[in-house]
Amino acid sequence: MEITQREGEFGMLNRWTDWVGTFTGVVASTVVALPVAALVVVIMGFRRRAKGIARPWRLALADVAMVYGTVPGVWMIMLPGDEARGELSLVPLRDLLSMDTGQIVGNMLVFAAFGFFAPLRFAALASVPRILALAAGASAFLEIAQYVLKLDRVSSVDDVLLNAAGAGLAALVSYPWWRAKAGSDMPAIREPA
Repeated sequence: MEITQREGEFGMLNRWTDWVGTFTGVVASTVVALPVAALVVVIMGFRRRAKGIARPWRLALADVAMVYGTVPGVWMIMLPGDEARGELSLVPLRDLLSMDTGQIVGNMLVFAAFGFFAPLRFAALASVPRILALAAGASAFLEIAQYVLKLDRVSSVDDVLLNAAGAGLAALVSYPWWRAKAGSDMPAIREPA
């Protein structure tokens, strides 16, 4: 009886890891979490409005969207493969030539939500170079983690470049909403007479 119960527990655990450790599991979890994320935006918006915080809904949406849009991409790139090994590719643009369109777009989407919403949320990040630098640093950290943890993935400098480029392009798309905020913090520039 004891052995059967342990086998049953292990089987259930194995099914759970099969679910969360797959592409389908990540996508399904993201879809299931959407109503929860929307509810969190509403709750945060009402609480901030009650406290008299300026633009409570914009801040709530930016906070939740940064997390909701970034976590699935990070989760995907940290999924382990079948073998416990790691590969390293430090030659820029070499892997890019062998990537298919889905890989390129997927890599560009990993930090896109962060790149879009971070300048709206944090005045200190209202700059494309800052977003590029932060996304590149976070991406490099994840690529190093892939290699150190031997997740059976190629840790590539091209992934870092694509992740940062995606965040930078997303920041450019949101630029009309944060440029006035960033411009108000900068001193006025006077032209020489």
